[in-house]
Amino acid sequence: MSVGIRFVGPDDALAWASLYAGYRTFYQLPDDPEVVKRTWDWLLNGEHSLVGLVATNHADVPIGLANLRWFARPSTATRGLYVDDLFTSPEARHQGVAQALLHRAAELAGEGGASVVRWITAEGNADARRLYDRVAVATPWVTYDLKPAPAASTPS
Repeated sequence: MSVGIRFVGPDDALAWASLYAGYRTFYQLPDDPEVVKRTWDWLLNGEHSLVGLVATNHADVPIGLANLRWFARPSTATRGLYVDDLFTSPEARHQGVAQALLHRAAELAGEGGASVVRWITAEGNADARRLYDRVAVATPWVTYDLKPAPAASTPS
């Protein structure tokens, strides 16, 4: 399969939303059109240092996505490029789509002077991990999530 990689554009809204909904379903996140819309708006407007890529087929129809985010790396005084979301439509899997998206992310990181492209995945995501083990190095770091404290109320 011939795969093209390009930045998302306004005309990709419906296809991207469908792919992102598929990503959310894969990770058992609730169906939430508002989250999908807000994330799309962030990507389209470049908010939060987000960059959106789509993988396309021969007809320029999006068949995969990568949502990327630039981040500071204080420990090395460099920046990195984080792959927040990577998804390939089920019918396009095992055809080089995710690898092409990661390759383009690596190119963008190089062009932007980044020192690393980083991402996390679910431990049980065996198909993706086979690819990741071929193209990158797993780190020894363990991820934690801490719930934010409630906002302090200010006296009136």
